[in-house]
Amino acid sequence: MPLRLIVTTPGISIYYDEINQWLYAEWQGVHTQESTQAAGLLLLDALRQQPSSKMLNDTSSISSTSADLSTWDPWWLQELVGAGLRHIAWVYPRLFANRDATEHILIHVKPIIVTTFDDVATACLWLQKQASPLTHVALH
Repeated sequence: MPLRLIVTTPGISIYYDEINQWLYAEWQGVHTQESTQAAGLLLLDALRQQPSSKMLNDTSSISSTSADLSTWDPWWLQELVGAGLRHIAWVYPRLFANRDATEHILIHVKPIIVTTFDDVATACLWLQKQASPLTHVALH
């Protein structure tokens, strides 16, 4: 997939996928609450720079995280909604023990549809099938 780099740090690289017209966030390494929030703010800025209704949120390369789900996470997701995001394909880290808590927060975020996956390929297939708002309007 042809990707245009928007921003990169030691904890996250954010690209725009020109073919699929979505953001691709590739998280990597060790994350703390602070680094997770900083990366989340970078993602929000990237979405504002390159608007898209879809995002592939790939956390499969996170090796360790001490980030705790908090009141910040729903705020951040609602900010993504305000920036136009409607679909997130969320790929879990290989070893992630806190899936139930994450799933609980993600189901309460509206109108974003968040679906979780164990691999990038399946996440991409799902995201490609989701209609963007502009596609939906063009069909009617």
